[in-house]
Amino acid sequence: MSSRQRLKWVALIVVTAGLVGAIWAFVFEPASLVLREYELLLPAWPKESCGLRIAVLADLHVGSPFNGMEKIERIVKETNVAQPDAVLLAGDYVIQGVRGGSFVAPKDFAPVLAKLRGRLGVWAVLGNHDWWLDGPAVRAALEQNGIRVLDNQAAELDAETGLWLAGVGDYWEGKPDVSLALVGVPESATVIVFTHNPDVFPDVPDRVALSIAGHTHGGQVNLPLIGRPIVPSEFGERYAAGHVVEDGQHFFVSTGLGTSILPVRFRVTPEISVLRISAE
Repeated sequence: MSSRQRLKWVALIVVTAGLVGAIWAFVFEPASLVLREYELLLPAWPKESCGLRIAVLADLHVGSPFNGMEKIERIVKETNVAQPDAVLLAGDYVIQGVRGGSFVAPKDFAPVLAKLRGRLGVWAVLGNHDWWLDGPAVRAALEQNGIRVLDNQAAELDAETGLWLAGVGDYWEGKPDVSLALVGVPESATVIVFTHNPDVFPDVPDRVALSIAGHTHGGQVNLPLIGRPIVPSEFGERYAAGHVVEDGQHFFVSTGLGTSILPVRFRVTPEISVLRISAE
């Protein structure tokens, strides 16, 4: 084989690989869905609550490509099959301007999310996209369908085990106040904090057993050897995805379900995150 022929073959392989990668990133992976379970062992977790299972649904972005109402129905069904004790909706339910997307109003998708089930309830916070649309309207649509929205507020999840949940406002567009969210929570309580944007995490006090967020989409693209080129966080990849332990505090960031700006996902599959929490 001549040098010219070898170059042609190399060029063909490169072009083919690029085409396959593009189809995967813009079609197959955004259209897919996984339910992934995580085992979290926490040092401050009470034995009475060991085995608690929390489903985290982040960044639904209803109406983004391959993420219309049928997909939301599927997400709800698969979440319920997992039988979580509680469901946390971590914000960004709507879209603005994602290419190839079609806007879906909160009043249309909220009744579908109302089908989610958990013995300790279904809870929500708002994200930046929800505020960019109309935060009060998104909140009203969720609460009219039985989903309580926590905005710098806390609620007791389980009186028998002393488990509390505190929802913190969005870091970009809300008024995040962790201290306000914890007002009224007994010092003896086991506390979970959840919010939309992970950049709130450095403000979370040691008394909190676990923090949960979304927002990053895991960067949507995770390249081999290179990592995640774009993560919407002041901390870069530090809080991009998964279970983070920092100075003894535990934090989980879900990579979410929809897409924003560009309808692309590569090695960051749309995910229902189910956390099974036990004592260390």
